[in-house]
Amino acid sequence: MVRTRVNNGWPRRGFALLWDATTLARLVAPKDILPLRSFFAKVDDWCDEDLTAADGHALVVSGVEGCLDVLSAEDAVEWVETALKDAVLSFQDFSQGHGGLILWLPSGRNRLSMKLASETYRWKHRPSGPDGLPFGQLLFAGAENEVERLLDTDAPNADYDGKHWIGLHHPRIS
Repeated sequence: MVRTRVNNGWPRRGFALLWDATTLARLVAPKDILPLRSFFAKVDDWCDEDLTAADGHALVVSGVEGCLDVLSAEDAVEWVETALKDAVLSFQDFSQGHGGLILWLPSGRNRLSMKLASETYRWKHRPSGPDGLPFGQLLFAGAENEVERLLDTDAPNADYDGKHWIGLHHPRIS
């Protein structure tokens, strides 16, 4: 079952993958988006001033796509499972559910897909072959069925797999 979320509270808590530029512009000024290198440098040294998005309640990070694109399939799996996930968990430990982490993935809409039968999310990653990288499994550690699709409208006929789909949200990964 595909879960959806349309309220505006999602940026302030949990973990999100976002690819809608209009939503990004409402959340954060371009100068306040943290590059991936700086994100990793802050691991275990977070402070409230790092929350520069969503009126001081979230952090937006860019650069994940570029890293994935240059890695082999095996290296990408290891990087997501260890380095990226460890950094996300470090941020979650700091925020204690009172701050959101948003990864900006500009091509995410075209590169992330869900296999409905298994409710698994896969990232189109050429070195990983036609099935792609098991992105959801690596990041959400078996809690993919709790992932919500972010929609930009609460219209009753919103297309959760089309133009209204702007990202993914999980309240807390472990």
